[in-house]
Amino acid sequence: MRILITGTEGYIGARMAPILAARGHEISGLDTGFYRDGCLYMDPLRMPTYPRTVFADLRTLTPKTFEGFDAVVHLAELSNDPLGQNRPEITFKINHEGSLRIAKAAKEAGVGRFVYASSCSVYGVGSGEDFLDESSPTNPQTAYAQCKVNVERDVSLLADDSFSVTFMRNATAYGPSPRMRFDIVLNDLCALAWTKKKIAMVSDGSPWRPIVHLEDIIGAVRCALEAPVEAVNGQVFNVGATDENYRVREIAAIVAGAFPGCEVTSGPPGKDNRSYRVSFDKIKSNLPGFACQWSATRGAEELRSLFERIEFGQAEYEFRAFTRLKQLKYLQRTGQVDDDLFWRISA
Repeated sequence: MRILITGTEGYIGARMAPILAARGHEISGLDTGFYRDGCLYMDPLRMPTYPRTVFADLRTLTPKTFEGFDAVVHLAELSNDPLGQNRPEITFKINHEGSLRIAKAAKEAGVGRFVYASSCSVYGVGSGEDFLDESSPTNPQTAYAQCKVNVERDVSLLADDSFSVTFMRNATAYGPSPRMRFDIVLNDLCALAWTKKKIAMVSDGSPWRPIVHLEDIIGAVRCALEAPVEAVNGQVFNVGATDENYRVREIAAIVAGAFPGCEVTSGPPGKDNRSYRVSFDKIKSNLPGFACQWSATRGAEELRSLFERIEFGQAEYEFRAFTRLKQLKYLQRTGQVDDDLFWRISA
């Protein structure tokens, strides 16, 4: 299959592209290049399969970009809630309008499959007692999550017999990537445990979060691409495992267990009202070939081993490119991108 992946220079895309290429797919990449400054480690085994990548802003793409492809996997958006809240109006321009533009262009170009990386953040606030599934009402609390809801709503209208559309509502990702992120919960807690020997939570850690290893996200996308069209067209799948829902303080305890000598402290109840437990029964039973392979415990141990191998330290943890909002503020402050996050053309 000829597949175009948007966001190949991002956290998930940097791992997804070579993994799908190793399965025999012909992969091309597209990315804005915002995070190319950061490379936590090199992966020589996967470098030969890393795809040719075109650098472009998704707001400027036309159907010509997508000609000749069998499928598009769309990852490239402004990622996470703090980044989305920084300039909500730009978030909607990129994440909602830009993603809809890509889907329409792909359909016009004759692409047969479109797989969209949505998020469990669309659930926003749940009781914490009941598990939320794909039929549960969405309750987005941020611009980032609202854009995910909007894209699902609008792109689903494009689905037909010739254009298969699948939405993957990923749990919060974790795990190592060359384009690393330390602004997501398990990765951040592991970095604190390694560099500080202490996890000092600013809240009581009571909110619920489902988490999933990025290799399981990639596995779900692979299955969606390779499944019969009738099994995935128009479908929404929560991506993760039901027994991988944790309170944040439970994630901290798991991390501390993987990093001997790490102390965990907590604070008062926080103001963040996002809390949700999610059911992943549908993807387990309805997506052919898919099953989660990772647990939070195994993921924390994997990161500890990586940190030891690459001599990970405070400088790497604090490097701007590994925190999405920090990197974009740097690019703006240094005049490399403008207020609307377009690259500036130098004199």
